[in-house]
Order: sequence, then C-alpha cells, then structure tokens
Amino acid sequence: MSSYWFVRRFSLLSLLMLSGLLLAACSNDVGEGSSVSGVSSAPGFSVAEVLSGLNGPTQIAFDGDGRLLIAEINGGENDSDGTVSAWSLDDATSTTLLFNGLDKPTGVSFFDDEIWVMERNRLSSGPPSGGTLEPLVADLPNNGRSEGTLTVTPDGRLLYNTSGSKRGGEVVADSGRLWAVEPNAPEAEELADGFKHAYAHTVDASGQIWTTEMTDGTFDGEPAADEVVPVLIGVDHGWPHCVGENRPVTEFGGTTERCADVPPPLATFEPGASPTSIVVAPWDEAVLLVALWNRGQVVQIRTDRPNGQSAEVVISGLQNPQHLLVDGDSVLLSEFGAGRIVRIERADA
Repeated sequence: MSSYWFVRRFSLLSLLMLSGLLLAACSNDVGEGSSVSGVSSAPGFSVAEVLSGLNGPTQIAFDGDGRLLIAEINGGENDSDGTVSAWSLDDATSTTLLFNGLDKPTGVSFFDDEIWVMERNRLSSGPPSGGTLEPLVADLPNNGRSEGTLTVTPDGRLLYNTSGSKRGGEVVADSGRLWAVEPNAPEAEELADGFKHAYAHTVDASGQIWTTEMTDGTFDGEPAADEVVPVLIGVDHGWPHCVGENRPVTEFGGTTERCADVPPPLATFEPGASPTSIVVAPWDEAVLLVALWNRGQVVQIRTDRPNGQSAEVVISGLQNPQHLLVDGDSVLLSEFGAGRIVRIERADA
C-alpha cells in the first residue's frame, strides 16, 4: 500500500490511521449488515462481495451493453502494466481483456460509443471490442502521480481533470483544471480552475457538479484539508492561493479578500484522507457518498445542509476503497487493496 500514490506522510495521526486500516482489513470479523470479512456497515446498510481476484482495480463503469468495465493498475504503479477489462456481473468467469500496457489507468468510462481511458498523462478512446487506444490529449500536466477519474454527465459530456502542479511559485499551464469533452469534439473545454486535484466528480439532480479535492504538500508550513466542493463554471476555486475552508496561503499570494470569493467546501476531511470517488446516492438525491481511500471508509454528506458539516460513516474496514458506481438502487465499489468489487445496499431503498 505504501507504494501507491495516495499514501502521504503528514503526521503521526496519519500513520496511526493507516495502521488501524490494516488491522481492520486483517480481521476475521464480519460487521453488522456485511457478508465481507473485516467490513462493517452502519444500521440499514449491507455490503456483499461481487467480484474478486482483481489486481489494483481503480475506476469501474458500465458500457453500452451492460458490461462492467474495470481499470486495474495490475502491478506496481509505475510498471505500465495497467489493463481495462469487461466483465459480466451475471457470470464472473466471463471477462474480456480490452486494453493492456497502460500507464497507471485511474479512469475508464463509456462515452460517445467508445471506451475512454485516463492514464498518467493522456486521455484516449478505443472501440468497445478493444484493441488500440487513440489519444485525444497527451502529455497532460499532472502532479506526478495521476489525473483521476472520468465522469459522464447527464447532459452528455465527459469530465476529466488535470491535477495541479507548480514550477517554483507558479502554477504549470493548464494544470489544476476541470475539463469537459463534447461528443465528436476535437478538443476539450475548460470549465473551472484552481484545483490541486479534482480527482472525482458527480452531478446532482439540480445539475450541480460536485468534485472531490485532494491537496498534498504544505501551505505556509501546514497541510491542507481534503474537500468536497461545488464546481462553479468559469470560477477560480482557490488553489494554491486558498486551501481548505478558504484559508489564505501567504506564500502563494493568498489574502483574506481573495479567498472570500472562493467557493467554500461542503465538507472537509483531514489531510491525506484521499477522497477518490463521489456519487449521488440512488436512495436519496440529497446525499453524496464519498470513498476515502486512506480511511478505508465510505461516508455520506448532504447537499441540503450547510457547508462545513461532518460526514457520517456508512461503511468502514475497507481496503483502500477506490471508486463508487451507481447500479440501480445499489452502489458498486472497487476496493484497490482487496482486489475486489463489493455492492452496497440500503435496506429501505
């Protein structure tokens, strides 16, 4: 686990948190509402295993035929052995390797009748039958680790981000931004900027885009919180001048006045929690489910409550929960560390 890109050493607290996750993962106990060893669920929720035997699964998505697309790191994060495969949820033995030799594939989605893949620094697409990927954009600026996931919006666009990096005190051109691809478009459109790493995104019933924000490093000598923030089109969302709950960063020219105009986070998490996925819960359109990679948890927050709210833990004891995918009235989750897919259900959904 320590070799993967989300593990960040901020404090003794972070180390203790990771140790606790390892102990939970090794436990033989099954939590209430869960049939998965070491995993516990809040009252009213259940967790069951769907697929196992995967190698570092990252994003999952359905294609046009209902197959489950699974991107996998498939080894060391820098080995360039990543894959994308198509699986049947009705027959776990039915799987088709579509693309291999990928450089850290963290994103996969079905869009515009093709399969799209986000690697370390390029976004590509290929036919549903597999074969060769053709890049839409390559040599993307990034933070040295990954670009994050892909999201198809209800209005038919594909969202991706370029993770933020700095050269000295200046932001690298085109980094720290959220982009949208239109069907058959030759290039992407910039939606908003000021993100360290807008890793995952979702759109609620009102059309509001929400993104997770992972902020590593220090700012005026202090780490910054990870966040869930609303995306406002054409607006600077703060990084690196403002972080967390609109905290000005003096070393990068942040001021109280400048940060007052930055969209505030709906919720924040401790540095290094690593929110790798976010979806609207199928049982309540005002609930956002968030996967916290380093915490080993899925939590929920509400869009109908004020900013700064505390998250409620729904599932715990997971081994690096990576990506959430709505499937009818339930939610599928890829577990990077456990190499499996589990299903989360709510009893009264």
